Amino acid sequence: MYQYDAYDHKIVQQRIEEFRSQVDRRLSGELSEEEFRPLRLMNGVYLQLHAYMIRVAIPYGTFNAVQLRKLAYIARTYDKGYGHFTTRQNIQYNWPKLVDIPKILEELASIEMHAIQTSGNCIRNTTTDQLAGVAKDEVADPRPYAEIIRQWSTFHPEFAYLPRKFKIAITGAEHDRAAIRFHDIGLEVVKNDKDEIGFKVLVGGGLGRTPIIGTVIKEFLPEKHLLSYLEAILRAYNLDGRRDNKYKARIKILVKENGIDNYRETVEKEWQEILKENNTDLPDAAKELIFRHFEPPSYDFKTVPTQDFERFYNKNSDFAAWIDNNMHEHKVENYATVTISLKPNGGIPGDITADQMDALAKLSEIYSLGEIRSTHEQNLVFAHVYKDDLPALWLELKDIDLATPNHGLVSDIIACPGLDYCALANARSIPLAQEISTRYSDPVRAAKIGELKIKVSGCINACAHHHVGHIGILGVDKKGTEAYQILLGGSADENASIGKITGPGFSEEEIIFAVDTVIETYLGLKEGNERFIDTYNRVGMAPFKGALYD
Repeated sequence: MYQYDAYDHKIVQQRIEEFRSQVDRRLSGELSEEEFRPLRLMNGVYLQLHAYMIRVAIPYGTFNAVQLRKLAYIARTYDKGYGHFTTRQNIQYNWPKLVDIPKILEELASIEMHAIQTSGNCIRNTTTDQLAGVAKDEVADPRPYAEIIRQWSTFHPEFAYLPRKFKIAITGAEHDRAAIRFHDIGLEVVKNDKDEIGFKVLVGGGLGRTPIIGTVIKEFLPEKHLLSYLEAILRAYNLDGRRDNKYKARIKILVKENGIDNYRETVEKEWQEILKENNTDLPDAAKELIFRHFEPPSYDFKTVPTQDFERFYNKNSDFAAWIDNNMHEHKVENYATVTISLKPNGGIPGDITADQMDALAKLSEIYSLGEIRSTHEQNLVFAHVYKDDLPALWLELKDIDLATPNHGLVSDIIACPGLDYCALANARSIPLAQEISTRYSDPVRAAKIGELKIKVSGCINACAHHHVGHIGILGVDKKGTEAYQILLGGSADENASIGKITGPGFSEEEIIFAVDTVIETYLGLKEGNERFIDTYNRVGMAPFKGALYD
């Protein structure tokens, strides 16, 4: 993973000192909350229902054991003993005191972390595939390109005040594990017929009030032109994006209203000017330096057959369930990647205690070369586990309540903070997610249901991506009471689709039974090994709607 150079340290420290002065002025009353708002947002600080919240950037979701220990220390010292992993692969703390936030930023800087690009109308933290660099199906590791984008976009003077927040995601494989079709810019690493690396570029995707699947703007962008072409896209958006209405300010609205052909033409004109006037593409020497930080680790020390793993798998059904659901094949023989679910039965999706963080940091050093990854599905990943070590790792994870074998199953729910924390929410998300998780905690029942992605958002802003859940749940305000709409048929992978609303919403008391009805209807309709999304795509909405409302 990337390590800071002197310039990185300098700019982060300068930002901390600047923000410390701004916090002092706010606490003294010299700045009003309204005046302070744009300043705190540049430093990842939000004001929620009950307290300030700080969101910490984890670029492309990759961090190490030393950093995780510090995150645990911050949770224990400045918060209520836990952190919350988000759908942008970041971590946030929901209860810090404003006076302590500059201290938190100092702690983060000491382990090469910060809160820049986690809020405000800027280019946000670039996300990627949690299996980057170890997946068998990838064309190339997308993380070096994500780091290039991070360095280019941080404090870019032209893009510090965009019409609205701007999100970029990149995948290295055709199978999309990064939801690139629902980002302002989505990038897929591809090769042309000459076996040259480049990118398929999509623009105008997004969720929120107006969910839109991104459109391909360029089928093949040569690798060397990555930054100049991104700059052209952003220039066109910065110049023509709406600033009079925040609900129409995202690039997806601009692309939709102008049409992809017109927008492509504008981008191409900007791009040619950039190439003519000042080529912004990364010099080869700088690119090579960044790529060296992502060279594969040495796996030579463990390459013997995995007989112990197979024996343990065959005699322990609980371990076998964890392997079947949470293990992923590694490109290096006899190694594996495992998802560590942050969705224990009845737990709060994405939450992790300081003690669990400390324990995971130690386990990552023993079993995964000291590396941890966060996912946009609010889980963690150990990317480099020797297969014969999996039984020991599983036993250790069981001891800290992090061995739930539910990755991709019905209880692996994405949920936003909802009305428990967020001032924008209409309904609570967390208690509903907990109730569904508890209701479907039986591993035999969950295995029978199979892959099923449930996503619960407390408002139309869609922080939990409910539009792309196989079952999406949206909290709404129904005459002053909490209610929930159900959407079916969403998908965030390469077969992207936006879920459709089944019909009228359900009360807080009714929603859990409505979810039961949808699942039981699916089980009655499925053929063979069909997943929920397969059955829905085959039979359509009608049988589910009939079961819910007839």
